Amino acid sequence: MNKIFSFALALLISLNVAAQSSLDRPKLVVGIVVDQMRWDYLYRFYDLYDKDGGFKRMLDDGFTCENTLIPYLPTYTACGHSSIYTGSVPAINGITGNGWWDYNKMRIVTSVEDDAVNTKGSNTDHGQASPKNLLSTTIGDELRLATNFKSKVIGIALKDRASILPAGHSANAAYWYDKSNGHWISSSYYLKQLPEWVNNFNNQNLVDQYYKNGWKLLYAADKYDQSTADDEPYEGKPFGNSFPYDLSQYAGNDYSKIATTPMANELTIQFAEAAIQNEQLGADENTDLLTVSFSSPDYVGHTFGPNSVESEDDYLRLDKYIGSFLQFLDNYVGRNNYTVFLTADHGAAHVPEFLRDNKLPGGRIFMMDVVDRMNKELDRKYHIKDIILSAFNFQIFLNHAELDRKSINTREVIDWIITYLKAEPGMYRVMANSDMNTVPLNSTIREMLNNGYYPKRCGDIAYLFDPGYISAYSQHGTTHGMWNPYDAHIPLLWFGKGIKKGQTTRTTYMTDIAPTVAAMLKIQMPSGNVGHVISEVLKK
Repeated sequence: MNKIFSFALALLISLNVAAQSSLDRPKLVVGIVVDQMRWDYLYRFYDLYDKDGGFKRMLDDGFTCENTLIPYLPTYTACGHSSIYTGSVPAINGITGNGWWDYNKMRIVTSVEDDAVNTKGSNTDHGQASPKNLLSTTIGDELRLATNFKSKVIGIALKDRASILPAGHSANAAYWYDKSNGHWISSSYYLKQLPEWVNNFNNQNLVDQYYKNGWKLLYAADKYDQSTADDEPYEGKPFGNSFPYDLSQYAGNDYSKIATTPMANELTIQFAEAAIQNEQLGADENTDLLTVSFSSPDYVGHTFGPNSVESEDDYLRLDKYIGSFLQFLDNYVGRNNYTVFLTADHGAAHVPEFLRDNKLPGGRIFMMDVVDRMNKELDRKYHIKDIILSAFNFQIFLNHAELDRKSINTREVIDWIITYLKAEPGMYRVMANSDMNTVPLNSTIREMLNNGYYPKRCGDIAYLFDPGYISAYSQHGTTHGMWNPYDAHIPLLWFGKGIKKGQTTRTTYMTDIAPTVAAMLKIQMPSGNVGHVISEVLKK
């Protein structure tokens, strides 16, 4: 009898220990980044969002952080995607822009370019990319480490940087779109060859089908009362003047145009669902991570502006796509088996002409023209052509080799440029980066500048614009990159397993996302993390 009792007790203890050691993690975490989504889009278009769409479902049944801010400058795509998944800032993770001036190569390099790897899935060089410039781990890297690399991590986006940087260093794969042929590709950094399922997906030629259907408004034109009139003079005209847009002429010959349409979001969703099914993400006890970035809103926003009919239609359609994606996750992974967060890499400024039409301050600064003028005057003064090598990421990069060769005082040149730029209309502040912490400056902006400063990839002088002013290359569309709320206030929604229902209006930051995911999964934070857990989000 004692032996039976002892055996039963031992069995009970072992079962209890096993139960205690089993972590209740979601089977799949999906990180969604909407490229160029201003926070106010959640509510500007709310009345037209579908009751079964993604945004209302996440707002109503999930948790929303209403005051999430970007804590660094510049507010660009590569920086945003890196900071979301590293919990870090450019000053630590090294991604100071979509690209930067490289003094060794004496040219602009992109954030993910890597000529040591080859394209997989195309004959082009669009796959020569990797995360080698990212200096810290991502939450995906930490998940892989925590499970002894049993967890799968995959990144998907039209843009290479929006796929690679979120996926991280140890990801199983990252896929992005090749505009030369309409195919999803990768690089030899991740894969020896494309999986058969990716080839099969590419062989469907979905982009040609989208082109043949064209871009028509989702609803009747009079429903779009959050937009300006269709066909404002300051909008870009890639497809003609107004809806409906006939895209059939691009089928078979121009696969770049799809990026500036909502159908690129649907293409991304279809590819993400194919990845989940074919890679069996969320199918076992090891948590997997899928990072998905919707790049189309950025292309549409840059071209037409935040107040255009095109942008409104893009978001109304995206809402439906995300809603159908959540339903797919319900059915394939299981309603209580996955967790999703949705955020943005940055927002966008209103089109300056739209502001002026409505008696609001704003304007365009054509920095390339300003640099050309300064270089001509500097050449007359010092007899050196192109003393300014680049004005990139709101930084001035100087030609130190030539200045040193001619024994010219660099500080004298810096002071001359600062004086010149201060006189430019729309210029808010200009300073030497070495003076960043001594010149009179708002403390929030100073912190953002410091968080964006990684010396090897930054210039000699930083400059900032007045509110409403943008750095322009044409008289059409808009852009982003500044500290202002229209660029730096982003949505942050949480939904699914382990997530409370509710909201907070306290200030949170983009860098808080990765440590919150780490806390939920009970894994280590990324190696460069400076963010904090948003404890209100998580069920206890």
